[in-house]
Amino acid sequence: MFTLKPSFIPGCHEVLPRVMNDTRGSFVKVFHADAFRELGLSTEFTEEYYSHSRKDVIRGMHFQTPPADHIKMVYCVQGEVFDVVLDLRVGSPTYGQAATFTLSAEAGNYLYIPKGLAHGFCAVSETATLVYKVSTVYSPENDSGILWSSVKVDWPTETPILSERDARFNPFSEFESPFTYE
Repeated sequence: MFTLKPSFIPGCHEVLPRVMNDTRGSFVKVFHADAFRELGLSTEFTEEYYSHSRKDVIRGMHFQTPPADHIKMVYCVQGEVFDVVLDLRVGSPTYGQAATFTLSAEAGNYLYIPKGLAHGFCAVSETATLVYKVSTVYSPENDSGILWSSVKVDWPTETPILSERDARFNPFSEFESPFTYE
């Protein structure tokens, strides 16, 4: 039902579902509790939301600190995004490293992101809609981020559109991580 394509960051996987196409369009199953359990993935999602962005919008690099840290699953249902995860787990063999992915509605692929990773993306199509499933409810006092431009990534825009909040995050070099690798 699903193929896991592990990234070089431990616990972070690109998930490749079966995409069924016919003359009507396409159909994609993104979640199945039993199949996820068999793959060793969490099935406990408590909140779901989506963002709609125009080309060159960068959202991120976001995360929640303990005890409200969460597993996140993200997928693009319209358009295409350049997606980035950053390992913030002290003791991880990939601490401070970023992995990048292309997520698109056409491909139907998505990311399974473990606790302790920051997440962000850049919309590369004219518009893009990204859906997020998370394992904890949003907690304003635990909401945080890393400055997107301090992550060693070749972002696909020279004219980024950012929120004031995202533009004010501290750089990774000033970050003191509350996360540990297990």
